[in-house]
Amino acid sequence: MTADAPAHTPAHTPARISPLADWDPRLPTGLSARELPFLTQLTLRVTPGTAAATAVERYLGYALPEACRAHLDAEVKALWLGPDEWLLVAPAGRAEELTAGLRSAIGAEFATVTDTSAQRTVLALAGPLLPEVLSQGCALDLAPDKADVGACHTTLLAQAGVALVVREAGPRAVWLLVRSSFAGYLAAWLADACTEYAGAT
Repeated sequence: MTADAPAHTPAHTPARISPLADWDPRLPTGLSARELPFLTQLTLRVTPGTAAATAVERYLGYALPEACRAHLDAEVKALWLGPDEWLLVAPAGRAEELTAGLRSAIGAEFATVTDTSAQRTVLALAGPLLPEVLSQGCALDLAPDKADVGACHTTLLAQAGVALVVREAGPRAVWLLVRSSFAGYLAAWLADACTEYAGAT
């Protein structure tokens, strides 16, 4: 017979460590980069125009963005990933609340909401050098007239799959959402891509 642990003994909660916890990028003054770790990320699958989609939009307070667009003017942001797929991004710690709220709003209609917060991390990049640096590893046309606020593309950057979201036109600021397992590689590529601008530091 084994003794039960006292009822008041707190459960051990493993410490969370972000993929880039030790990242200290040395970048030229024309580019800044930082990780936004642990953001809540929910994958939403729903068919546009259905009752389920309408229920989701009513819950969020805005229409789900169309192809290659993101809705950024809310605490819970929505990024288009595919014809029936969006990524909802919110501050850390809101996954349980938002998942429950969305599922309640959807009710008996067909849609899925999955917590994928641990799947990706987010890099926030900004600065006038940003278009030049990104163009070294990305085939997207990032000309100013193509990179307006809210543009959202699932693409490859240095052969790593990313979701690229334009936060400031130009682009002068973007989010890169990358799989956690590729975050270190992408961070190293970014530092290497800035080598030729070292004189600007």
